Amino acid sequence: MEEQNNMQEERPSKKGSMILIILGILLALVAIATAVLIYHQVYTKPLMDENADLKELAELEKQEMESQYRDFDLQYEMLQSQLSNDSLIAQIENERRHTQQLLEELERTKATDAAEIKRLKAEIASLREVLKSYIMQVDSLNRINQSLNEENIQIKEQISQANTQITNLSTERNELKDKVNIAAQLDATGFWVTPKDKKSKDAKKVKDVKKLAFGFTIVKNVTAKNGQRIVYARILKPDNSVMGKKGTFSYENTQVEYTEKKYIDYTGEEEKVTMYSDVTEFLEAGTYKLFIFCDDQMIGQTSFTLK
Repeated sequence: MEEQNNMQEERPSKKGSMILIILGILLALVAIATAVLIYHQVYTKPLMDENADLKELAELEKQEMESQYRDFDLQYEMLQSQLSNDSLIAQIENERRHTQQLLEELERTKATDAAEIKRLKAEIASLREVLKSYIMQVDSLNRINQSLNEENIQIKEQISQANTQITNLSTERNELKDKVNIAAQLDATGFWVTPKDKKSKDAKKVKDVKKLAFGFTIVKNVTAKNGQRIVYARILKPDNSVMGKKGTFSYENTQVEYTEKKYIDYTGEEEKVTMYSDVTEFLEAGTYKLFIFCDDQMIGQTSFTLK
């Protein structure tokens, strides 16, 4: 009995010990969890936050580098638009393609790849120096072109002035030539017309006229060229048709019908000219007109009446 009682007393005692052990373990686990949480808050979380900040800074730096590469490409494009030199345009195009290639490499690179970012960042400094040298070349060429353009404008103005002077001189020369030509032009005056009958006597009536005798005087002109001339007489009837057509001659770039022509040797002195025209057609009463031409000019005219 006594042993049984002792055994019953020992069991509750062991059970209490187990509970205490379990409580101790739980308390230890809670303590460990608390320690872990405190460590995370004190050490791990700040490190994670710092890494996130660094990653964000890296992304911003990468974006800034991409912007610089695009700016280089844009400046190369603007330089090309200002040039007409094919060789220099080709050189700039090569540098532009190189810049675009580096930009593509940067876009494929992770912001956290420190080594590659550093290499591409170093390339920016090199690109900037190359771009600066091309800007100086283009600026120098533009200044030279501007100077040449100004010289061209001055030369064009000088040429324009010279052309104006030449035109003025040509005009003056032509005017002088016209004056000389006018001065050298022959002039006919002192006209007379006598109708003749078949017996070569003066005809009183138009129906009796078989021949027209007419004449004039070419006045003295020392400026006119001496030599043989052809004098053309053109007689218009009252209906304005040409009497006794013998052929044509050139006058003011056209062919004109004439009634009679005569060769004379002009010496610059006064020259009396007499001409005859046989009448082989019907003549009506009325006013007739007589025009005299020489050297492609009309040198005199008169009118007469047949009754």
